[in-house]
Amino acid sequence: MRIEPMSTMRTKIAEHMVASKRISAHVTTVHRVDMTKVAKLRAKHKDEVSQRYGFSLTFLPFVVRAAVAALRQFPIVNASIDGNNIIYHNEINIGIAVALENGLIVPVIRNADEKSVLGLQRSIADLANRARSRQLKPDEVAGGTFSITNFGSFGSVFATPVINQPQVAILGVGTVEKMPVVIDDAIAIRSQCYLALTFDHRLIDGALADQFTGKAKSVLETWSEEIL
Repeated sequence: MRIEPMSTMRTKIAEHMVASKRISAHVTTVHRVDMTKVAKLRAKHKDEVSQRYGFSLTFLPFVVRAAVAALRQFPIVNASIDGNNIIYHNEINIGIAVALENGLIVPVIRNADEKSVLGLQRSIADLANRARSRQLKPDEVAGGTFSITNFGSFGSVFATPVINQPQVAILGVGTVEKMPVVIDDAIAIRSQCYLALTFDHRLIDGALADQFTGKAKSVLETWSEEIL
């Protein structure tokens, strides 16, 4: 048997997670999403992006764009609670969970609604790299209004993420994989993933949570914009 004290970071994460479970009424809804159109667009551009800009083009910025569209339509998901008051935020500042060797950190993409897919990917890569090299500034991990965690990057199909206080929802992204699905009574091979939205039932009801996730799903399944 070996006993060692938690690191400062691990202790803070533990406190934050327990507090979130105590504060918010956590509920998770899961939607399956056909990512085939996005997968084809990503495959078309990923080599060019890597060679030209020096970072990989992942599925995550597409999901962020879809989440932005849903947040615009359902601004209460971008809100927070202060006592008995609802605070509606004018900005869409999206926190992106980054796994570190000894913990987790959530740097924030400010004004995410003003960025293209490529711009979001650049921000994600920059924040993740600086998070892992401990170069983030304090204000870069504060002020988020909504969070996204990409557990699919580690092969997870879906999970039930914990809300990042004082936000009222967090979107989890499962791994994108090809699988057989039934379309018009025929079997086809499609790229699929699961989106898991954990929401605070104090403020958001199930119907609205499903409408929000359905909007993000619709944007991804009918993707029409380029990456720039």
